[in-house]
Amino acid sequence: MNWEQLLSTKRNRGGSGKNRYVRNTDLRSEFEKDYHRIIGSASFRRLQDKTQVFPLDKSDFIRTRLTHSLEVSSFAKSLGQNIGENILVYKKDPSFTPRMKEDICSILQCAGLIHDIGNPPFGHFGEDTIREWFQKNLPVMEYHGTPIDTILTPQMREDFYHFEGNAQALRLVSKLHFLVDENGMNLTYALLSTIIKYPVSSLEMNSKSGDIKDRKMGYYFADQEIFEDISKETGTNGKRHPLTFILEAADDIAYKTADIEDAFVKGFLSYHKLLEELTELQELYFRGGGGGFQPADKLTELYLRAKEMHVENPEEYAIKNWIVRVQGFVINCATYGFTSNYQAIMQGTYVHDLFYQTFAERLMNLLGDLAFREVFTSEPIYRMEVTEATMLDFLLDKFMTAIIKYDDKTQKLDSIDERMVSFISSNYKKAYHYHARGKSEIERLYLRILLVTDYVCGMTDSYAKRLYQELKAIV
Repeated sequence: MNWEQLLSTKRNRGGSGKNRYVRNTDLRSEFEKDYHRIIGSASFRRLQDKTQVFPLDKSDFIRTRLTHSLEVSSFAKSLGQNIGENILVYKKDPSFTPRMKEDICSILQCAGLIHDIGNPPFGHFGEDTIREWFQKNLPVMEYHGTPIDTILTPQMREDFYHFEGNAQALRLVSKLHFLVDENGMNLTYALLSTIIKYPVSSLEMNSKSGDIKDRKMGYYFADQEIFEDISKETGTNGKRHPLTFILEAADDIAYKTADIEDAFVKGFLSYHKLLEELTELQELYFRGGGGGFQPADKLTELYLRAKEMHVENPEEYAIKNWIVRVQGFVINCATYGFTSNYQAIMQGTYVHDLFYQTFAERLMNLLGDLAFREVFTSEPIYRMEVTEATMLDFLLDKFMTAIIKYDDKTQKLDSIDERMVSFISSNYKKAYHYHARGKSEIERLYLRILLVTDYVCGMTDSYAKRLYQELKAIV
């Protein structure tokens, strides 16, 4: 892979990807234009009412998908600056220019904003619920008397059984977010390639392969054509775009540190529990190493400083300031992870994340595991998730029943089905009709089922809850 091709400015509508540096009266780069398209979009604004960890939380402090995406965007840009400068200073690539460094920072900034834009309401549990709904219902749903799971092709069927917010993000920005026409936001291919974390189909994914790019599905059968076009144009050819590793590291930094802070604020995690876990980690792995960063000692130091300053809540002061120190430390480690594996990443042969075999690896693992044990498996979260699953299951039941008969001249919608279909966004229905034109009956059925997941994924947490309550006549 080479940077000239990887930084392609081609768009699905217009733009050849060439003459990137030819200027007119608009002095913005193509990637800066992407940024303005994203922040002005309704899909991006909806992230303010989508769950990060705590659904429908009334606290203004707790993070949403919007604040999380802003943090990822910031970390991704910082990593891009560090890594770009390292490539230039140490002459790792003769073809890499200062302008390319600027471009990768702009791309990463944009990618951070939209990396979660396809996620359904209620966070990652919403994804699990949708997958499980299809696994339970597709085998028993019928189309003209035949089970749907036997009608669909294997890839179509597996798309639903392995539903992914990552694949939905590509679909949303490239087709569903209607601005001018059917090309969605019409973003640059360099940016679209960066957000494709898993460049494999639902038939190719393999969580046991050992290669990080194979863990999940990256695109739907419906979007295979644009995926292949992006892959060819950027020269990734089924490999991960190098900037995807940076985006993923930024995402990991953002959520693993934020989850600890949010867990403390919500009362799920105490200062003493965090110190106990960090002390054990430090004694096992950081003594004599750690790149000079001792996580337990740093937390204790900040706590003692707060006591000396007579801070009202020294534990809160220590944890919040410790997180800032950790973020700086792991950014440096991720920078090293990319630059020390530069050739393998550019050749498409690197199979790990950027923290692999760095000083940050065990610390990042601990933070993720601690949040899982103290927050995600707690009774309050389980209670919320059961409620969320009940709402999503009901909405999928109602919409899928109606959509199977929609746009089928041999079947008639009853009065309730007509009303359910009318609720679906006219833009999404317009996109369906455009892409269903000339397709086989089976593919049209597949696209109609996707139409429901498109609509559900576009819902905010509050809207999904409100619609459920209205349809259930809950006053």
